[in-house]
Amino acid sequence: MSTSVEQFAGKIAVITGASAGIGHGFASQAAALGMKVVLADIARERLEGAAETLREGGAEVLAVVTDVSDPDSVEALAKRTIEHFGSVDMLVNNAGIMAMGWSWEIPAEKWDAMLRINIGGYVNVLRAFVPRMIEQGTPGWIMQLSSIGGLFPSPLMAPYSVTKFGTLALTESLHYELQMMQSPIQVSVVMPDSVKSDIFVAAKSASTRPEADAFNQSLQQRAEETGITPEEHARRVFEQVAAGQYWVTPQPEAIDEGIMPRAAMIRDRTTPVLDMGQ
Repeated sequence: MSTSVEQFAGKIAVITGASAGIGHGFASQAAALGMKVVLADIARERLEGAAETLREGGAEVLAVVTDVSDPDSVEALAKRTIEHFGSVDMLVNNAGIMAMGWSWEIPAEKWDAMLRINIGGYVNVLRAFVPRMIEQGTPGWIMQLSSIGGLFPSPLMAPYSVTKFGTLALTESLHYELQMMQSPIQVSVVMPDSVKSDIFVAAKSASTRPEADAFNQSLQQRAEETGITPEEHARRVFEQVAAGQYWVTPQPEAIDEGIMPRAAMIRDRTTPVLDMGQ
């Protein structure tokens, strides 16, 4: 298989959470590479706007309103994809939400929503699409969005940390399983750091304390000042996926700085110490 992004031209990509932020960046980059794109999102108006923008640029786009937490909705997405394009080559599991606050004060419904969408949604998408991709017997790509938050737990955003750690386990298990089947489907886990998006703005209403609001604001400010754009993030991700990488690190410096001290902490059984300067 080629290691150039040119290999993606003409292929069909399904992207969840595709109407905004990182997901829309993936959709834009996929279209720029000549891919046919299926956009899935629960926000109908925003989804239709994103699809129209890509069509105006010449892309072939199918937009499907999808609730990834609902297995029937995801199955309908898979059927529409196959009916429209005949196959699927790339799956980008990206849809997710965030809630902030003390872990014991975040409402049960917020915890449940994050588990249903950030983990259950990924599982639903895999259940609907992986059998179809295996049956095709053709080379393909599955990209699962975790985060540097999947390596470094954070205070005041425990549900996010839990789901992003869970994504690491789910993705690695999937990788091993497809290896066992000798499938030509490549699995990659994507580990972004700060990307310019509205995820922290959207999470603010879910915060429960001034501490959470202040932490939220600091993360939003960091994203605005040092974060990369969704388009640049996607460009780096597609290049690494094309090169066959499992660990896709569009901002590797964020991981490289912290991973060795964390590994040493685990190896030495050292009690974790909070460092809000990280």
